[in-house]
Amino acid sequence: MLQRRSVIAAAAGMLCAALAPACAADIVSPNDTARFLAGMPPAADSPLAPLTKDPAWQQHASAFDAAFDRVEHDQLARIRAWSIDALPAARPTVFYMFSGADFLYANAFYPKATTYVLAGLEPVRPLPDPTTLRGSLAPDLANLRFSLRTLMSLSYFITRQMGSDFWRGRFNGTLPVLYVFLARSGKTIREVTPVRLDEAGGVQPDVDPARGIAGHGVKITFAGSDGEARTLYYFSTNLANEGVKSSKFLQFCETLAPGDSFVKSASYLLHGSNFSTVRDFLLANSAVMIQDDSGIPLAGYDPQKWDLQPFGRYVGPIGVFRGMYQRNYAALFKNGRPIDFGIGYRWRPNQSNLLLAAKKPGVSEASVRSAPGD
Repeated sequence: MLQRRSVIAAAAGMLCAALAPACAADIVSPNDTARFLAGMPPAADSPLAPLTKDPAWQQHASAFDAAFDRVEHDQLARIRAWSIDALPAARPTVFYMFSGADFLYANAFYPKATTYVLAGLEPVRPLPDPTTLRGSLAPDLANLRFSLRTLMSLSYFITRQMGSDFWRGRFNGTLPVLYVFLARSGKTIREVTPVRLDEAGGVQPDVDPARGIAGHGVKITFAGSDGEARTLYYFSTNLANEGVKSSKFLQFCETLAPGDSFVKSASYLLHGSNFSTVRDFLLANSAVMIQDDSGIPLAGYDPQKWDLQPFGRYVGPIGVFRGMYQRNYAALFKNGRPIDFGIGYRWRPNQSNLLLAAKKPGVSEASVRSAPGD
C-alpha cells in the first residue's frame, strides 16, 4: 500500500510539473496573494515564497513597511482609540459610500463590524497569477504602490487620479488594493467570490467578472485575530440617483440595514439633489454616521432625531470645493472636541473635522429624510 501511494504521489508531482501554471494557480490562496502584494511573507510552502527573494519584492516590502508603520502611528491607532471612546454600541454592518477600495479606514473606525459594504465607481477585475510575473515584479509592484500614494499620505483617494492609477500594470482595479488593506489590517482572507446583483438586489455568483459593470463586485470572507468570520462586499456602482436605481445596490443594502455608516472625502456629492436617494438611504438606515463636512449637509440632520457631536475643527472646504462652505457647520464646530489625527480633505490634524451623528432612541426610520442645504 505504501508503495502504491508513493507511485500515486510521484505521478501527481509529474502532472503538476507538466501543468505548472495551472497547478500554481490552484494552490496560491487569496490570503497568500494578499500578503505577497502587501509586502508580507506568504506561507512558507506557498508558490509565492520563492518570489520574496526577488530584490524587487524586498524593496516593495520595505517601502510598504515604512508607509504602513507611519499611517498606523499617525492615524489608524489613534482612530481606533477614538472609536472606543466615542462610539456607542456598534451595529454589525457598516455602509461606506464613495469609498473606493478604502477598507483601511472603515476598519479603523468600525473595528468590530462583521459586514462591511463599500461602493465606488472603480471596477473589480480578476487578478493575474503572481507566479507568472517573474521578471516583471518591479514595475507591477511599483504601480501598485503608486496607486495608494494619496490615501497613504492624505487619507483619501483622489477620484480623477483613480481613473488612471487603478489601471496601471497588471494588478489593476480595486481587488489588489482591497487585498493589501486586508493583509495590512491583520486579516486572514478565507474566500473570495466575484458577485453581481440581480433585479431584486440579491447577490449572485458572477460568471463574467471581467466586465466590471454596475452592480458587479466581490465578496471577501475574512477573519481577524479573534478568528471570527467577517464579510467585505465591494460593488462597482454609480451612486447618483439613476445609477443606484439601475444597479439595485440599495435594495441589497436594505437587506443588511440598519447599520452604521461612514463618509469622508466624498466630493460633497451628498449635498446635491442628484444623490438624494443615497442620502435618504443613509439617513433612514444609519444608527450612527461618522463623516467629515463632505458628507450629508448639516441641515439634513433634524436635531430632534439626531444627537450631533462635533470633533476637531471646521476651517471650511479646500479650494476646489470653496462653494460648499456651511455656516451652520462652522457654528456647531465652535464647540468641537479635539482629535489627535487627520482625516478627509483637510487631512492635517489641526484642521480636520469629524461629525458623529447618532440617531436618538425611538426615532422611526421612515420619519428620517434629508433636507439638503445650509
